[in-house]
Amino acid sequence: MKLVKRISFFMIMSVTMLGLGGWGALKAENFFYPNRYSHGTTEQKRSAYESVRAQSSEEMAEEEQVIETAVADSAVVTADTLYLVEQVDLGKGTVTEQEETVPVMYIGLNREELLEALASYDSNPPLSELQQGFETIELTSFSKDRVVVCKYYKEKEEKGFYLMVADHFIVVYEEDGQSLYMNTDILLERLPDSLQREIMTGKHVESEEELYQFLESYSS
Repeated sequence: MKLVKRISFFMIMSVTMLGLGGWGALKAENFFYPNRYSHGTTEQKRSAYESVRAQSSEEMAEEEQVIETAVADSAVVTADTLYLVEQVDLGKGTVTEQEETVPVMYIGLNREELLEALASYDSNPPLSELQQGFETIELTSFSKDRVVVCKYYKEKEEKGFYLMVADHFIVVYEEDGQSLYMNTDILLERLPDSLQREIMTGKHVESEEELYQFLESYSS
């Protein structure tokens, strides 16, 4: 019995000494290497901080873009808006710019409404523009202070046309007689009888100059 007690006492002492030794080693390691186990945690915190910061920057950039878009959409053309027209000669490769008075029909329009107005102009340009070889028009800059539109022109080769009738109105076809060149608001009944007969069978016009003379003479 005494032998068992002695063995138990020595075992307890051994375990106690082993525990004290481990605890002392850990304390010593922490003393000499205080940041050994905190390094990974610091790096993780730094990485998380940088991630949150980058996400915040992206969100701020998106918010600024939304604000800028909203401001652009709310801007409208006024009588004081600087209206610049760039004319591009596609044949010569030249560009000229001039300031013009803002067309009355454009005053009060925002960007989307102005784009619609320019699209309408593009599909039905004035005769004076067609005579200059007008091709198309586009909006290149828009703000409440400054609007820039670009008009493209290309000198066309001399060609003939055909005057015909569609739903009692005069229509103009290109030289091939198949491709529609333009519609007009000229009623056939308002023309002289002899001219009506010519057009009903397809009157040939030799040049653009002759065509525009006809259109200017009979347009309402």
